[in-house]
Amino acid sequence: MKNIFCVLLISLVSPVLAQRQLEKAITNLENNYEQEKVYILTDKSQYAAGDKIWFKSFVFEGYNRSALSTTLFVELYNSDKKLIDWKTVLLTNGEGSGDFQLKENLPEQVYFVRAYTPYMTNFSEDFQIVKTLPVYNPTSTESLVIAKGSDWSAKAFPEGGTFINGMPTKFAVRVSSDTPLLGTWTGKVIDTQSPNAPITTFTSFDKNVASFSITPALGKKYQVIVQDHTGKSKTVDLPQVTDMGVHLEVYNSKEGIKYTLKGVNLKQKLQNYKIVGTINNHLAYKANINQLINEASSLIPAKINNEANGILQLAIFDEQDHLVAQRLCFVKPNSLHIEKAEIIAQNIKQTPRSFNSIDLSPESYFKNYTVLVSEDDGTQAPEEENMLSRLWLTGDFTSKIDSPAQYFSKNANTEALDALLISENWKRFDWNSVLSGFVPAIKTNSQQFLSYRIKPIKNNALLINSSVILALKLGKNEPTLTPSKTDQNGYIYLDNLNYSEPLNVSVLATSENNQESSTDNLFVTVEPLVTPTPFKGNFPGTKYTLVKTSGNKTLPPSITKAINNQKNSRKNGSSDVQIEEVKLTGKKKDPTVELNSQLSSGMFNSLNSTIFDFVNEDQHAAGSTDILSWLQGRAAGLVFQRNNLGENVPYIRGSKAQLYLDEMATEPGMIMNVPISNIAMVKIIKGSGLVGNAVLIYTMRGNMKPKSNEKEAQKNNSSVIKGYDRPSEFLIETLDTDDPEKKIENDTRETLYWNPNLFDSEYVPPRIKFFNNDTAKQYKVLIISFDEDDHILYQNEVFK
Repeated sequence: MKNIFCVLLISLVSPVLAQRQLEKAITNLENNYEQEKVYILTDKSQYAAGDKIWFKSFVFEGYNRSALSTTLFVELYNSDKKLIDWKTVLLTNGEGSGDFQLKENLPEQVYFVRAYTPYMTNFSEDFQIVKTLPVYNPTSTESLVIAKGSDWSAKAFPEGGTFINGMPTKFAVRVSSDTPLLGTWTGKVIDTQSPNAPITTFTSFDKNVASFSITPALGKKYQVIVQDHTGKSKTVDLPQVTDMGVHLEVYNSKEGIKYTLKGVNLKQKLQNYKIVGTINNHLAYKANINQLINEASSLIPAKINNEANGILQLAIFDEQDHLVAQRLCFVKPNSLHIEKAEIIAQNIKQTPRSFNSIDLSPESYFKNYTVLVSEDDGTQAPEEENMLSRLWLTGDFTSKIDSPAQYFSKNANTEALDALLISENWKRFDWNSVLSGFVPAIKTNSQQFLSYRIKPIKNNALLINSSVILALKLGKNEPTLTPSKTDQNGYIYLDNLNYSEPLNVSVLATSENNQESSTDNLFVTVEPLVTPTPFKGNFPGTKYTLVKTSGNKTLPPSITKAINNQKNSRKNGSSDVQIEEVKLTGKKKDPTVELNSQLSSGMFNSLNSTIFDFVNEDQHAAGSTDILSWLQGRAAGLVFQRNNLGENVPYIRGSKAQLYLDEMATEPGMIMNVPISNIAMVKIIKGSGLVGNAVLIYTMRGNMKPKSNEKEAQKNNSSVIKGYDRPSEFLIETLDTDDPEKKIENDTRETLYWNPNLFDSEYVPPRIKFFNNDTAKQYKVLIISFDEDDHILYQNEVFK
């Protein structure tokens, strides 16, 4: 938000057009403190090992979707900070989506999803989102349980940061813990000289905060005693009472934010004091007191933020531009600017496996929607965190806030939100640092999409300032040839690449007269310029603890349903696998049988196998990065998961498969280095004999040559680079079938519909369509959207 809104105050206060040090600090703030924040929506709050995690990401700059970044890294960690998987997500208008496939043998514990843009790494890691996800596994030796208690601490914060003799002062009391807080609490305020006669008492608004008011006397010492519902108490000292300073009071109203300043024992009273309001690190309000007075009040209209919601940081500076008081307050807390979806038709049923639909208006200003439909269990459990609380609150604070979504719910307590903000400081920047001229070091600039640098080496020497031909081949497309030139360091740069298929990059060196090109003794490396950053911080505390399993494990009902759903999916897919294998076997010609007989020894011969013949059949594999990447999606029941080295590890029906190279056990890294042109046959064996689940790679022998109609084989003068991770497709399906072999007795799907990009077409209204499971009587429907002006549509309700 770049527009400065200066308001003409009462005659005691006038707008400021220029100030010395402060004016320079504001310019510094405007030019150097653009920052982003991320919200990650997942389809569920807890998972079973073997589940798929569907996620949608929203990246904001302030309170609008960010235009700074087009790339987001989303990473999955275990509790030991080991990287399990990661995705490179394409952002369009600040939005992107993806998914993680959890392994069936994943240990039961709490896992963490971290998300950040490359530009966010210029600032504190504390502002990156780390989402907590418990994952259950009935076969694990340890079980997740809810911790019964937690230690906590309490602090008291005076409004504006000052505690002055004779000034009635509002305090916020904040309770915090590394783990979620348990229950509400009470407190009392005492004079330490008369501890048995409380000055006032209070009850918390929620688990986080409470407030009270007190008029202090000089020389007195005050304390707050906080007690939780178990009887445990903490004693907190209030600040020392001073005899001079500036007292700040803030009141929220429909018209805007009213503030009052009172000066106590100031030499020049409030004359030449400045009031500065910032929203999202940008100047929103500025005024000066130009008269010799001890008290001044004014109203900051709500339109200061274009009628939108957000946090205003109010800072008071003295005549020497020293920060003397500050306060955070929420703009229009009683009037959240949230739209709801316009529903023009709906067909909702409670019948098991029935088809349901909800049609949205094609005439709406909102054109693209994120939609999640889940079974509602009737508990009416409130959201703990949502997009609104991340956008307006937690995305800009590093302290732990219990259930922040409550502050933007239908029955939100605005007093509680105000008390919470009194207890917080804005840490996106520090006024004293900005006043001193400090500028953040921007080491990673915001780049459009993905960028790489290519280093060709010929005859072991760099090609500096040399003419070359650059050949780019995306997927199965024809390559494009572009004359290029290396720079003084021997590099060629590829900038702003937006693709989700393997890109083959080749370099041909040209002669001096550019008449001939050659690949002789030419070696090429490609280095990505947009890369993930290691996580250095600590994961947030959780309400869970791991205990040793004794006897039968008790799983949450939703996890039991998830495990049953996985069994249904395997059963539903097993017949397809068998049919597909019969088809594949039927297609094999005698040359393939002979090839298999030639290359395979006894223990690796199996009837339950799928064979890909590269000698007698054109497998169209030339454009793939490696053979494991090519195998993705080509064999029923075979999936790959990336390990922390970025290698594809095969799994067959949920179990890890052993890799063999020419029937010798090996690791993915070895297989990935084998040129596809050297591969004669690939065999997939599923649960057979001594081998079990296995992927076997056989290389060429003797005079064998690959059969291919494509320009084959990656050479030393080329390299294949991966682009963005393409999201999987969420299938809209019913498990009802007449096939007795695929009959599902109990449909227990929790996520009934997931669409991170439901859009308005010219002919059909945006339609949410899904099949019921066997038990759902009502559905939780979440709809999120933004119009062209970034007005928010957020609807989370139950449909019956």
